[in-house]
Amino acid sequence: MSLHIVIDGYNLIHQSKSLGLFERQSLQDGRETLIERLALYRKVKHHPITVVFDGADAGNGMAARERRKGIYVVFSRPNESADSVIKRLVSRERERAVVVTSDKEIADFAAEHGAATIGSLEFENKMKTATLADLTLPGISEEEHPGWTPTTKKKGPSRRPPKRERKSRFKTRKL
Repeated sequence: MSLHIVIDGYNLIHQSKSLGLFERQSLQDGRETLIERLALYRKVKHHPITVVFDGADAGNGMAARERRKGIYVVFSRPNESADSVIKRLVSRERERAVVVTSDKEIADFAAEHGAATIGSLEFENKMKTATLADLTLPGISEEEHPGWTPTTKKKGPSRRPPKRERKSRFKTRKL
């Protein structure tokens, strides 16, 4: 099953310190920097990505929908919020969607419709890790440095998380 990452664009920009610096220069700079970083992430992970912005902040000359550097960029229509566009995408994608937002209302809606959710800062960290891992030089192999091995055999979790939570964890591990 392929994942479709749906991102609350301004939420991610406002939560991130580094993206916030670009946004302070102009909204356009913040959006462009986010799209650049998402394009690098997509080259590594290959998941389809849709980033949604409020159309009221789009400025003149911006298309409502466009594909830039492999990323689907969607601006909400006048008198419509980005939240409603995200909810519409989640309703259509259901279990395929992974929603990136720190907005509790959107996260709750996504969870109710079977989509996994991940916080904006957590996704930003995953994005950095994935792109840095792609850029690093070949390091020590697993044979040379096997890491920690348990001395006792684990007997299983004392309490199994609910199925919805297990599915969500499984999807977000793929990010």
